[in-house]
Amino acid sequence: MHPFDYIRPATPQDAVAAFANAEAGARYIAGGTTLYDLMKLDIERPPLLIDVTAIAGLGEVDIGDERLRVGALVPMSTIAADPDIGRDYPVLAESLAKAASQQLRNMATVGGNLLQRTRCMYFRNGADGAFPCNKRQPGSGCAAIDGLDRGQAVLGTSASCTAVSPGDWPVALTALDASVEIVGPAGARRMLVADLYRLPGDTPHLEFSLTPGELITGIEIPRPAAGSGSTYHKIRDRESYAFALASAAVVVQRDGDLVSRARIALGGVATRPWRATEAEDLLVGQPLTIETALAAGRAAFSTATPGHHNGFKLELGARTVADALLIAAERSRT
Repeated sequence: MHPFDYIRPATPQDAVAAFANAEAGARYIAGGTTLYDLMKLDIERPPLLIDVTAIAGLGEVDIGDERLRVGALVPMSTIAADPDIGRDYPVLAESLAKAASQQLRNMATVGGNLLQRTRCMYFRNGADGAFPCNKRQPGSGCAAIDGLDRGQAVLGTSASCTAVSPGDWPVALTALDASVEIVGPAGARRMLVADLYRLPGDTPHLEFSLTPGELITGIEIPRPAAGSGSTYHKIRDRESYAFALASAAVVVQRDGDLVSRARIALGGVATRPWRATEAEDLLVGQPLTIETALAAGRAAFSTATPGHHNGFKLELGARTVADALLIAAERSRT
C-alpha cells in the first residue's frame, strides 16, 4: 500500500473543496470495505483519503408517505434489518440482507455500495501486469474475453470489457426508479440510479456518470403503489458471502388477475444494473403464471451475448426472473 494523506471534513462543501484542492487521484471514503481492498491490491493509489463519516445529516433514514430517503452514510445492515422498510420495501431490505457478510454490512454504507467496483478476477489480480485489463489500464486489453469468463456479463458487454457490475442494492434501486442526491464543485443535482452507471463501450475505466469531486449524499426511493409486491431473488454459488451469478429485483402490481405494471432489474449478468423493459412490457395485461413468468424471463435475455463459459446464465437468469415474479405476485394484493 502506498503512503497517503487523510482528512476528515465536517460538511459536504468542505469535502468537495478538499477534493478540488488535492492532486489527481484523491478519493472519498466511508466504510472503506471496497477501497481499502483495492489499495492493498495496488489498483487504487490515492494520494489523499477524504473521510466523509463526520459529516452530519448523512446517516439518517426518513420514511415518508410518498417516498423513502436514505442518507449516504447509513450502514447496509440498518436497511436490511429495519422492519418498516422490510414491510413496505422488501426488495430493498432483501437486496442488502443477501449482500456480503454481517460484518461487512455493519461497516459498509449504502452510498459507498453504489460505487463498488467490479469483482472480475482479471481486474483485481492483474496489477502486476500478469493480466491485461482495460478497466485498470485503458488500452491494455481484456484477459476475460478469451479467458475464464464463467462469472462475466452476458448483457451490456463490449469488445473492451465483459466485467459484471457487482452490487445487489443498486439493482433493487433501479427497479424502484430511485434517484441519488449529489453535491459537487458545480453545486447540487439529482440523478436516477439507473443513469449513474455507464456501459463499458471502448472506455470501461469510466464506470460512473459522476464528475470529479462529486459526492453522493443521499438516495430517494418512491414508494411502490399500494398493493404492489416486490422481492430480490439472488442465485449464487453459496448461500452467503457470495456475489450473484444471477439476480432479479422485481416489483409487480396487479389489477385482478392481470399484471398492470411490472418493474424488473437484473444483477450478476450485466455490466451495469440492468432494467429489463422488454420483459416488463410483455407482462402487462397478462396473468402471472409459470408460463408467462418464464416467457418474461427469457425476454429479459433476448439481447444477451454469452462468452465461452457463461452461456448457462441465460437460462439461469430467465428462471431467476420467473421465480422472482411469482414471489412478488404472491405478495401483491389484487
